[in-house]
Amino acid sequence: MLETLQQFGREIGRDLARGWESLTEGWRELLSRSANALTRFTRKDKDGGDVVAADAPHWSLLAGDVMDTGGDIVVRLELPGVEKDDCEVVVEGNVLYVRGEKRMDHTAVAGGWYLRQCAFGAFERAIALPCAVHAERAEASFRNGVLTVRLPKAEAPRARRIRIG
Repeated sequence: MLETLQQFGREIGRDLARGWESLTEGWRELLSRSANALTRFTRKDKDGGDVVAADAPHWSLLAGDVMDTGGDIVVRLELPGVEKDDCEVVVEGNVLYVRGEKRMDHTAVAGGWYLRQCAFGAFERAIALPCAVHAERAEASFRNGVLTVRLPKAEAPRARRIRIG
């Protein structure tokens, strides 16, 4: 009987260890994938001060991709619920800034909320670019809630041999 209980305890321990490892692996992946995508949304009051509704989230993920196509760096950023006219794209050095505002639909709803997960308000997302770009030749488009920015790569400085005189 004691041996059966000990065997049972070992099996439970192995199952718990496997479950814990799976859970921690999932959290590690979520954190690594979303680390830069986590974006703060703020709302302003009439005097310009930050206001965050107690029952609405003020953090959300704005997922994106940065690709190298050879001649261009292409950045895609998912902006669900954001209108094209509520976005601003700025390149400063090797950083692409996307600023905007996701406006809350103020349609009257009878009753109360069971779940509120959608953030709204002003946001800014900074995306480090992997190389120098020609910001003045950049192009942006917005379709179906996805912002795409195409940035032509700047030529890397070439090595130059200097003759010693």
